[in-house]
Amino acid sequence: MKKLIITLGGLLVALGFMAGAAQAEITIGAAGPMTGPFAIFGERMKRGAEQAVADLNAAGGVLGQRVKIVIGDDVCDPKQAVAVANSMAIKGISFIVGHFCSGSSIPASDVYSAERILLISPASTNPKLTERGLDNVFRVCGRDDQQGTIAGNFLADNFGGKRVAIAHDKQTYSKSLADAAKVQLNKRGINENMYETVNAGEKDYAAFVAKVKRNRIDVLYYGGYHAEAGLIVREMRAQGMSTVLLSGDDLGTRKYWLITGAAGEGTLLTYSPDPRKSAYAKSVVETMRKAGFEPEGNTLYAYAAIQVWAQAATKAGSTDLAKMSKFLYSNTFQTVLGDITFNGKGDVKQTAYVWYEWHDGKFVEKSVPLKQPENAQQGPKN
Repeated sequence: MKKLIITLGGLLVALGFMAGAAQAEITIGAAGPMTGPFAIFGERMKRGAEQAVADLNAAGGVLGQRVKIVIGDDVCDPKQAVAVANSMAIKGISFIVGHFCSGSSIPASDVYSAERILLISPASTNPKLTERGLDNVFRVCGRDDQQGTIAGNFLADNFGGKRVAIAHDKQTYSKSLADAAKVQLNKRGINENMYETVNAGEKDYAAFVAKVKRNRIDVLYYGGYHAEAGLIVREMRAQGMSTVLLSGDDLGTRKYWLITGAAGEGTLLTYSPDPRKSAYAKSVVETMRKAGFEPEGNTLYAYAAIQVWAQAATKAGSTDLAKMSKFLYSNTFQTVLGDITFNGKGDVKQTAYVWYEWHDGKFVEKSVPLKQPENAQQGPKN
């Protein structure tokens, strides 16, 4: 009887261990603007990340463990982003999807680097993010210098002999776009007729638009966000101007059209190819649409970031950054965006941008030739 009791006791211990293993979790984080003026982008990130985690768990998790996700709200504020990063570190998280704004990702990445936490951004496009030699920083989106270079070439190719203005709102993302466009336009032997800055968050840009009008500007390249761009183009039309507005990927949101209405017709913007059209994303798109959510913008980029992490962890047999790092730099990852490989800086080699145009309340791809930047994301890690 004593032997039977010992045997049963051992069985109970074993069962208890197995139950504990089955309940084991890997906790990851997602950080972005869940509130504030950019909350729409934070919501997309959150929904994409949560769907990726749900799909991973349905397939058995990662390394035999369920994945849990915690959400951090940085409001696209650098100080708050650092606070979120420190909070994630205290929680013992080894991987972060985020942040959205480059001005948040850059300072937060220093915390993650010190704490040896992997960061994969689905949306931060400022070149500086991956130019500092940090081995924990990656992104699945493009870079501003790519968008700006494409814009500079587009201006040179399509508006030669026209009067060109370049402007931005002084924020990190905005200035990066505008400066890259200016550099490339100047390389093509064309000087802009205006280079101006505005203040983000203003209610009225009539004075700026009046200056654009006085300078008889034919095309305005605006580095900045949809809220200000929407007010600017609306004011241009109110002042009877036909000036064409070009900008970057932040204008790829329906909120832009809600601001502009018909005044936004014809606005051009650079944006990544729509992954919703890809066969790689078909099942995920269908699942999210059935749940009543349209996975536009950076939704699938957040999903892809988690796919990359899960595949790298599986190859490494660990979520430890040191063990995962070599796999991140040397493998191809299958994602909803298609195949992804990283260069030595942590940038995606396959990244490309296409032109979109706002028409009748929707932004649709345009078939226009693009001048891709040469080796914008190449080179060894520095």
